[in-house]
Amino acid sequence: MTAQHAAAPRQAPTQALRRAAARAPVRGARGEPAAVPSLPAPRGPLSRAVADVLSAGPPPDPRHGPAPDPAVADVLPGRDAWAAVRAADPYGDDLQLALHTCFELHYRGFAGVDPDWEWDPDLLRLRRAMEEAFLAALRRDVPGGSDVDAALAGLLTEPVDASGVTHHLRGAGEWWQLLEHAALRSVYHLKEADPHAWVIPRLRGRAKTALVAVEHDEFGGGRPEMIHQGLYAGLLDDLGLDPSYGAYVDAAPAVMLATVNMMSLFGLRRSLRAALVGHFAAAEITTAPSARRMARALERLGAGPRAVLFYTEHIEADAVHEQVLRHDVIGGLLEQEPELAGDVVLGVQATCLLEDRLAAHLLDHWRSRPPRSALRHPPPGLPAGPVRGPANGPVSGSVSGE
Repeated sequence: MTAQHAAAPRQAPTQALRRAAARAPVRGARGEPAAVPSLPAPRGPLSRAVADVLSAGPPPDPRHGPAPDPAVADVLPGRDAWAAVRAADPYGDDLQLALHTCFELHYRGFAGVDPDWEWDPDLLRLRRAMEEAFLAALRRDVPGGSDVDAALAGLLTEPVDASGVTHHLRGAGEWWQLLEHAALRSVYHLKEADPHAWVIPRLRGRAKTALVAVEHDEFGGGRPEMIHQGLYAGLLDDLGLDPSYGAYVDAAPAVMLATVNMMSLFGLRRSLRAALVGHFAAAEITTAPSARRMARALERLGAGPRAVLFYTEHIEADAVHEQVLRHDVIGGLLEQEPELAGDVVLGVQATCLLEDRLAAHLLDHWRSRPPRSALRHPPPGLPAGPVRGPANGPVSGSVSGE
């Protein structure tokens, strides 16, 4: 623990973080974070079906004929699968976790899961049905339109009386809330910029060149030690949390998973390339001011330098990135394909919608009386409010104390 860590009073992280860390992938022999996560625990029939299929062994060999995949058919027959998707809340835990699990096959996969499941046709059909349900909900719940400038204008100027998650953490947030925020955001930040790389081969000319320049910065600008994913792992480690990839997926509610699933959905569909660009621009526009507030929150609560570095690195970089994305990526794309303006707007508006839902979830829990954990598994048998730790550090047995 650094002197800076010991300088400020803390509160213990919730038992939910401890439980999630206990379920996280085991570290390697040298203590480094595990590179491949374990399958998350199911939350309903869809996520259970996906988990059962992936843990049943390798997919059928396609050379043996086009018969339906027996593993998928056994756990969720075709007709039942579509019925389950139609019955599921498109923003709910079950569908969002099932989607996240399917999408993760395109990233790092899971320990003990055959990588060939990534392209199993029956699993892809189920995933597409879930994608369509999620996409239909997003289209239904955003204003729509094709005026890109108007969609971005509201993000360029922040209201004086704005009050969001980072405002709360900067001014009144407590240590346990900071840890919950860090754990939940790890679901994305440990794969930061990976979903956006899917769009590179789908762009041309100025738009492609500009987006690659932004991604180059996200991936460290040629310096492996500065890759943003690695900086976030350093933040987690500095806060005493598990920096392993996927460590806190089980703790993450659907509102967090949905923000990452949206990126994967837009990135993996060529038809939604403009939506991914719109999302990326919206995210970069809002990052610099929120990163400044997070850096102040971390400093106020006594976090170490590696935790602060992640956000200070984003303050200047993302202020530049949003200019590049607005003028060169979006501008270049719409010069070539002006008919995609509506999809750019979809990406901007869907990002705002899902981030607002996540913020409401966090603040509703943290500001309740007594305060409650925003994670999926509040500690059973303990007071509804967080337990205070001693002024000189975390309580014994907490994640920060391990």
